Amino acid sequence: MANRRKFIKTAALGSAALALSSFKSKIEEVSEPSLDKVKKPIVLSTWNFGIQANEAAWEILKNNGRALDAVEAGVKIPEGDPKERSVGYGGRPDRDGRVTLDACIMDEYANIGSVACLEHIKHPISVARAVMEKTPHVMLVGDGALQFALSQGFKKENLLVEESEKEWKEWLKTSQYKPIVNIENHDTIGMIAMDVHGNLSGACTTSGMAFKMHGRLGDSPIIGAGLFVDNEIGAATATGHGEEVIRIAGCHLVVELMRQGRTPQQACEEAVQRIIKLTQLRNKNLKDIQVGFIALNKKGQTGSYCVQGGFNYAVQDNSGSRLIDAPYYLKS
Repeated sequence: MANRRKFIKTAALGSAALALSSFKSKIEEVSEPSLDKVKKPIVLSTWNFGIQANEAAWEILKNNGRALDAVEAGVKIPEGDPKERSVGYGGRPDRDGRVTLDACIMDEYANIGSVACLEHIKHPISVARAVMEKTPHVMLVGDGALQFALSQGFKKENLLVEESEKEWKEWLKTSQYKPIVNIENHDTIGMIAMDVHGNLSGACTTSGMAFKMHGRLGDSPIIGAGLFVDNEIGAATATGHGEEVIRIAGCHLVVELMRQGRTPQQACEEAVQRIIKLTQLRNKNLKDIQVGFIALNKKGQTGSYCVQGGFNYAVQDNSGSRLIDAPYYLKS
């Protein structure tokens, strides 16, 4: 009788082990293909000029290039376009008629570089990368940034194009500083990308708000505000009213929310909600501001959200290129 019980027990254990092995095998069969579902490479950037910027980045990404090289090459497209009035060459000036540029860059190792209030250099993103790679610092500003750029062989140029100068002279007649949502706030290209190796990088560059006070900085050159990358979790970048993004350390917040388990979409929405709450606490009119976030996680999932309608972002991956209207909070 004892031997019979022992036999039954042994047989049951053997069956359980066999079932467990079979279950484990099925789990592995399910989980293994899921690795292939990670969307990489992928690049996304703010606003409709992100389409052309993404194309330049994609040339690097599709050839197994590094995300850092891709985002630098991508944002240089609007930086160098004299018809683009909110980034780089052709950007609208400050109230003194001076075109001042801001940019930052961040790679998968948390290497960072930034320049702010930089004049006379067409591609501040490349100067920011030089700060990252060739100095012991992470940010250079004003004349110091210019002198460093010149020492690295960057060319000094006049960045004030004729059309921007005309607008500035017209503005001087009233000198009224009231940025128009989705026009004056359309002041940044932020780009984040993941390469075929699964590594993330990001870049952000701007000429800032038109007719700002000389020396004003927004969020764009500030790591953690206008851009943040964590290669374990994801990346985010922002556009719009920089003062509001700085107030909540916006892009760092988005990435940390993803670390806590939010999707990129949920993280962007929560960050915008914090801006809305603080704006209301300060009795400011939400209709006067625009902030938009875009985010990317390590699975290749994306998300975006903004205060009010009008913000869009560009995405390019193996399925092609597309421009997406971001969902928004403030309904008319």
